[in-house]
Amino acid sequence: MNNSPRSFFFNVDWVIVLIYIALCTIGWFNIHAAVYDELHPGILDSMTTDYSKQFIFIIGALLLGGVILLLDSRFFSALTPVFYGVTLFLLVLVLVMGKNVGGNQAWIAIGMFRLQPSEFAKYSTCLLLARYLSGVNIKITELRSFLVAGAIILVPMVLIKMQPDDGSTLVFCSLIFVLYREGLSSKFLILGGIFIALFIFSLLLKPMYVIVGILVICITIILLFRKNKQLVLATSAAIVLSIAFTLAVPFIYQHIIKEHQRVRIDEWLGRASNLKGAGYNVHQSKIAIGSGKLWGKGYLQGTQTRFSFVPEQSTDFIFCTVGEEWGFAGSVVVLGLYVFLILRIIFLAERQRSPFSRIYGYGVACVIFFHVFINIGLTIGAVPVIGIPLPFISYGGSSLWSFTLLLFTLIKLDSNRMGVVG
Repeated sequence: MNNSPRSFFFNVDWVIVLIYIALCTIGWFNIHAAVYDELHPGILDSMTTDYSKQFIFIIGALLLGGVILLLDSRFFSALTPVFYGVTLFLLVLVLVMGKNVGGNQAWIAIGMFRLQPSEFAKYSTCLLLARYLSGVNIKITELRSFLVAGAIILVPMVLIKMQPDDGSTLVFCSLIFVLYREGLSSKFLILGGIFIALFIFSLLLKPMYVIVGILVICITIILLFRKNKQLVLATSAAIVLSIAFTLAVPFIYQHIIKEHQRVRIDEWLGRASNLKGAGYNVHQSKIAIGSGKLWGKGYLQGTQTRFSFVPEQSTDFIFCTVGEEWGFAGSVVVLGLYVFLILRIIFLAERQRSPFSRIYGYGVACVIFFHVFINIGLTIGAVPVIGIPLPFISYGGSSLWSFTLLLFTLIKLDSNRMGVVG
């Protein structure tokens, strides 16, 4: 292993590092625009402003990234169980003595700052999942391996759901694509997609219409492939399960899903419209993004932004500021950076010689993609409103540092790809 400074410099994937710096910079300027205070226009004039705190968070993140690049690659694989154990302890601790903000008991107060353990749980879960799946004689197609991998993902999900933080809980579902990359049958993804579609159609249409649709599709499949007995049996079983699920949707929706979640889903599906209530955020968000037109209104010139029409604009709805002040062109640039980043991460993952590094890389790609897709989707009304930050851009130290850990650990593993880690 060559650890000379020259080797270190050329092995680091500086393309990803530059994208990271660009997104952090874009994030700071948009946070500054979202919460700009004319009484404290300087960066560090007052540590009470979000943009002043974010400036410190970014400096800390850059130092954290530098430290990660100086560590031995084997450090991450060796201490993975410790990282996972510590984050589980913090997730339990936050339930006991955490600070409640916005209805979620998800933060541990440390002086004037707050630590959100659920953000770091994504990092430790990706590491432990990679370590387990890269083990000798571990095959995701075997029931025992599948159950253990599922438990690694499920345990932090349950603890985070208890806070309750629905957005962070759902992020862990994206790791199913890691299992798929490692050999899990696509039938699980298809089955999941079918049940999500059934759930939505059962809310939009009368159950009888959905059942008729199921019967028409499945009977057509049986008639076309009647010689394939295995497919006929599977389709027959699908009929029973699909109809049972369709009939159960009203009960699930009314008695299991919480009221505030139902309100958001109804608003998203168009079953209800309350522009002064549940639909207010998204409505104002659309106005802000649409008003930016092609080139935007200019830095610090967004009226929706300056007059705080959109709540949570420095965090969950930060993309509104991009759309309003930078316009369609600026939004495309930001989206382009994310697309290039995710594709680059996948490229790095695929070129790894170590299964641990490859699996971890896919975990990073899944988490970042889910965050970007959901966050931007909620600002334009494409998905229900879920509290979830935009990577590297939304305000928050825990979010920025956890994404920095995710990304720079992969960069470090990739810089040592000719060695064997895990």
